[in-house]
Amino acid sequence: MLRSRQDIQVEMLTVRWTENGAKFRSELRFYDNSRLSIFDLAKQVGFHYQDADGNLIFRYDNAPHHPHLATFPDHKHAGNGVIEAEPPDLNNVLTEIDRIIYNEERV
Repeated sequence: MLRSRQDIQVEMLTVRWTENGAKFRSELRFYDNSRLSIFDLAKQVGFHYQDADGNLIFRYDNAPHHPHLATFPDHKHAGNGVIEAEPPDLNNVLTEIDRIIYNEERV
């Protein structure tokens, strides 16, 4: 069970229809005031997680600006670097956040 699901506050949720499909954006806040921004803007999808002070913890996205990565255009920003990463779904992202905010061991 994902503990974070009981501790999430939805601060913003918008869906806008365009010629290219729906544009979805959401802001979630966790019990420790860390935040997850979710965006799906036509062909660009991402999850941006930051701490309560606004410092990046991780971001998954598929903006085509790292062509040298094997998973191009998908990648993950973590720490001060960019690494190869397959696109996660929301369940994977919430599991990763649970490990961070509840200090859970990776399984």
